[in-house]
Amino acid sequence: MRAETLQPLLRAELAHLVRAAVSLEKSAAKCAKLEPSPRQSFEEEESFDALTSKFARSADILTQKVLKTLVLLLREDAPTFIDRMNLCEKLGVIPSAKALVEVRDLRNMIAHEYATEDLMQLYADTLELAPALLSAIFSTRAFIGERFPE
Repeated sequence: MRAETLQPLLRAELAHLVRAAVSLEKSAAKCAKLEPSPRQSFEEEESFDALTSKFARSADILTQKVLKTLVLLLREDAPTFIDRMNLCEKLGVIPSAKALVEVRDLRNMIAHEYATEDLMQLYADTLELAPALLSAIFSTRAFIGERFPE
């Protein structure tokens, strides 16, 4: 793909990511006031389910769309997920490749929730890693804004 095609695609993906991040941030703030517990109410369980869903969606948009497109646009070679995260950390796009690998691992657990025996731990892990995901999202947004001003 050419830069003329990739830049508008990156902007569209970034706009989608920012909308997802705003929603994730609101869900994380709401769930931070709750305690994951087997005795939680149905409404609390729905809140945690929404949080995990928004976390997984935001992680996918960031790692599978925005960062992939950005790496292509920068004409860098990073064929694997770990290569992309390490390159993005080296370039200053994201604060921590390690944190995004953890985010990706958790996203995979969320996607295969039926394989998770302890949903309360899944909810707690999502609450714990949401700030790292949001930090990576806003860092990526700042990098793109500086590197590719409109």
